[in-house]
Amino acid sequence: MARTIIESKSKTAIIGFDEPFCVIGERINPTGRKKLASELEAGNFTTVQSDALAQVEAGANILDINAGVVYNSNPNPNETEPPLMVDLINLVQNLTDVPLCIDSSVPAALEAGLVAAEGRPLLNSVTGEEDRLEFVLPLVKKYNVPVVAISNDDTGISEDPDVRFMVAKKIVERAADFNIPAHDIVVDPLVMPIGAMATAGNQVFTLVRKLREELGVNTTCGASNISFGLPNRHGINNAFLPMAMGAGMTSAIMNPVALPVSTKKIEEKKEEIQKAGIVLPVDLDQETFVKIFGLGSTKSSAGKEMEAIRAANLLTDNDSHGSSWIQFNKPSSSGSQVSGRGGRRGGRRRTA
Repeated sequence: MARTIIESKSKTAIIGFDEPFCVIGERINPTGRKKLASELEAGNFTTVQSDALAQVEAGANILDINAGVVYNSNPNPNETEPPLMVDLINLVQNLTDVPLCIDSSVPAALEAGLVAAEGRPLLNSVTGEEDRLEFVLPLVKKYNVPVVAISNDDTGISEDPDVRFMVAKKIVERAADFNIPAHDIVVDPLVMPIGAMATAGNQVFTLVRKLREELGVNTTCGASNISFGLPNRHGINNAFLPMAMGAGMTSAIMNPVALPVSTKKIEEKKEEIQKAGIVLPVDLDQETFVKIFGLGSTKSSAGKEMEAIRAANLLTDNDSHGSSWIQFNKPSSSGSQVSGRGGRRGGRRRTA
């Protein structure tokens, strides 16, 4: 049974066939987040700090760190991304002991992250492209770390799942040439949007089973890709994740956090209520208000996708005595779970 070991200085996360589903928190990533990108370029790490802590509190087992900011002052990522990657890793390691996933398309940023990270991080990623294989696999061997293998190559991303399987097989075979074992490769079979391809769900379920049975590898995905462009994306994600788990998927790169309801949305709801002639108590606080009217919460909390994952862990006998499900459904306290300093012990990475 494949077990991929990811470690911080003092904590271990395991991606495995017989393990609870592993959640890789995706929010420390400026892609598509203009505000975060601007903050990072200005050396402001406030959002990174809050995102790191919120994701850990929501149940993320690993935190993905991406420093892909396009600087207005210097558009060359080969110069700007490596030092920013180091800053982000050092910051997050001082906040929490959750293991890290180093995420970059810039080779120098990957190696800078490997040098800065304590323990045994997950490297994200290698593809079937020749230049990527030639650079990343030696890094994986040198630092003895596991790696995400994305199922595209020099021809691009195929809509044919059999082609994506063959790309994954190629990466596993090339890794074996470096004596990198299959259990240190986590394949991303590439989830297509169901709104653009009606067979996308069935494709990935079939592909995950084949990757598990024929290559013996763990799997991951960008979970929200499945619902891209559709209404009520959380509803689709909530159904997709347990189904993917049932097919054998062992991890996902995803947002574990239900974001706080915005002040604008609260004010719009209050205006709607006032127009309906409803008089609210003058001492009604914001949190009570949003809960009464089904808006969510004024605080970050675990998202519905996390609820679906915890339930699926319970139903697949990957939650001993239902303890995680019971703990998940207890009323939250003042945030005492954030630091997460308990976990299994893990040493520093071993070089080969």
